[in-house]
Amino acid sequence: MRPAKSFRPAHPFADIGEKHMKVARWHGVRDIRVEDIPEPTPGPGEVKVKVAWTGICGSDLHEYLAGPIFIPVGEDHPLSHDQAPITMGHEYCGTISELGEGVTGLSVGDRVAIEPIFACGKCPACLEGKYNLCERLGFVGLSGGHGGFAASSVVPARMVHKMPDGLSMEQGALVEPAAVALHAVRLSKIKAGDKAAIFGAGPIGLLVLESLRVAGASEIHVVEPSEVRRQKALDLGATSVIDPTGTDAVAAIREATGGAHVAFEVTGVPQVLPQCIEATRHEGQVLVVSIWEAEASFQPNTIVLKERQLQGTIAYRNVYPAVMALMKQGYFSADQLVTRRIALDDVVADGFEALVAEKSHVKILVKAPD
Repeated sequence: MRPAKSFRPAHPFADIGEKHMKVARWHGVRDIRVEDIPEPTPGPGEVKVKVAWTGICGSDLHEYLAGPIFIPVGEDHPLSHDQAPITMGHEYCGTISELGEGVTGLSVGDRVAIEPIFACGKCPACLEGKYNLCERLGFVGLSGGHGGFAASSVVPARMVHKMPDGLSMEQGALVEPAAVALHAVRLSKIKAGDKAAIFGAGPIGLLVLESLRVAGASEIHVVEPSEVRRQKALDLGATSVIDPTGTDAVAAIREATGGAHVAFEVTGVPQVLPQCIEATRHEGQVLVVSIWEAEASFQPNTIVLKERQLQGTIAYRNVYPAVMALMKQGYFSADQLVTRRIALDDVVADGFEALVAEKSHVKILVKAPD
């Protein structure tokens, strides 16, 4: 996918004669409201998508509990030209219902997964094709635009990827988080036969686990306090699971592996970062996948004295087709990963608040209203 050019969503109340639709919008911390706004209309180069399913992401939960992080408040995002309140939801899929002027290669009725990155196309990272590192990076459903917690969404045509036959719509809602995980593993130094550790078995951690299996890791050790999630990790092929509340996770991983070649930090919990570092071997690598609400600290000598590497990773680039091809082979299965399906009206109580209260959930999908 090429970087998305900037676009200005239609003002939500530009035409009071428009048909209205139900959406979930972020107004502030712990303030997400289900409300009615006019349906958007696609402009030139855009498509309108009838949303099917949208996943609640860990980034959404961070915004709910401690935002704004990506959400623009008080000033428009430079690419979405939008600010709070914004319609949330960036892990979504649906069916094209209308084409804007000049759109080619797509048809009404196409089933599509959305790659929701706003990128300027002009900064050094974008010019190198690394649009996920754009200086003005944003995401539909976080940085503005017409997010997926809605009946319909309008996005630039370049953001949609046609789904192959045989993939369910629920699978379509998992393409975005699976792309995060696959990109992280691709960015790592993991080689076939290497040993890996994952700290955190939430949705992204479990998708990293599956991506490591694709990459040929010989051992994958998963650290996770939730018993349900530990079992899910075993079901998905983990070599071992470790409960950090009762076991020294670093010692257990080092005893089993001699030190992991690569460790993935997927918790966003400050005290976990130094554990990830110390769980790796000499010249080991730590991939930081999480989005953080607070600062984390570590002793730099743990990096220096073992010549370890600390690597960050954000989102994905040019990976959606590979994700969907792997889904056709059985990876990233919705049957394995989705633990609850809810209606948009229930997105706060049964979605966000459930994820806060019940750490056993993996992925909650929200069904779009008719």
